[in-house]
Amino acid sequence: MKVLVADDEETTVTYLSAGLRARGFEVETAVDAMQVVMKAVRTVPDAIVLDIKMPGGTGIVALRRIRASAKTEHVPVVAITATATPEVRAEALELGAVDCLEKPVDVDRLTQLLREVIGAET
Repeated sequence: MKVLVADDEETTVTYLSAGLRARGFEVETAVDAMQVVMKAVRTVPDAIVLDIKMPGGTGIVALRRIRASAKTEHVPVVAITATATPEVRAEALELGAVDCLEKPVDVDRLTQLLREVIGAET
């Protein structure tokens, strides 16, 4: 199960990557919106964990681009944000995110959600 984790905060990327790897996921990372879109289109992960507030176009722009590409339009995206206002959450869900989790992200909850959307047993 290949997951692309995108966040501009190194501590968040390290925390989520280590937690997901320990739970059996193959993890690739990105640090800005442009990079996540390029990596998603190139590698087509099973799921994407996407920070909403990132440099390089924001996570919302990245989510729009991911949904616009025929290669990635079907890839489940879990949005994460430090500012989970109802408006931010609604926009992410409206653009096709499967959920919007507030930071700090509970890795067990994220793992459960990823396994549900990827359709993986374990």
